[in-house]
Amino acid sequence: MTNIVAKTKASGDLKADILKILQPLGGISIFIKPGDKVLLKPNLNTADPYPASSDPKFLRTVIEIVKEAKPSEILIGDSCTLMLDTGKVMACLNFSALEKDYGVRAINFDHGGYIKKKIPGKYLKSISIPAVLEEVDKLILLPCLKVHRFARFTMSLKLGVGIMKKIERTFLHMNHLEEKIAEINLAYTPALIIMDGRKAFITHGPDKGDLVEPNILMAGTDRVAMDVEGLKILKSYPAKNKLNFEPWEFPTIKRAAELNLGAKSERDYQIINM
Repeated sequence: MTNIVAKTKASGDLKADILKILQPLGGISIFIKPGDKVLLKPNLNTADPYPASSDPKFLRTVIEIVKEAKPSEILIGDSCTLMLDTGKVMACLNFSALEKDYGVRAINFDHGGYIKKKIPGKYLKSISIPAVLEEVDKLILLPCLKVHRFARFTMSLKLGVGIMKKIERTFLHMNHLEEKIAEINLAYTPALIIMDGRKAFITHGPDKGDLVEPNILMAGTDRVAMDVEGLKILKSYPAKNKLNFEPWEFPTIKRAAELNLGAKSERDYQIINM
């Protein structure tokens, strides 16, 4: 079956909109089975307001939808940017309320165990990933839509940097950053991606920048296709940034396609506008 990227303009009813874009993919029950242990991976780069980090309302809505599939447990975990304390970021974003209100368990990757995983990369031969990633049945990625001052953009593929052990991230920026971002994704496979593009940064990024409101929500299973469609949105806004390639020519996209992490061209997926 052809991969699908489902898109909709946000109506103001966030739950209805997310359910709408899940429909052409088969609905949440296609991805989550009763009894599954599910890990949600948001964007907790900093404690700055959305879209610097995931919108708490968006996270609550996704949790409500996932709970309808009757998983045995929902975990929500991440590790923030290098110089910050993930626990403090989670506290600022009121993750304790998510735990209390929905019975989910917040996981600070920095405080959990890591396992070393070999990957068939050119620039990365192994990375340390949270042990919990190997313990869950399903992983759902919840990226924001924005540019990045070093990596050009940050969406589905870049979300994997938060999975990598912090000490190992210090070497990412030395050379071939964009290709390494793609190779990190060899260490795991998400069941589903739901991208929150209601707001976006089109300059600077990832924690601040000129703000626009594309008002778009997207869902799919293909990290490359999702990011290509996100790049089209970001590039539609005139701005001084590093989006100086056509979507398929960005180093991260090219490397991810080479590694068979997703689509190789637009012929490999179908866009459904809801």
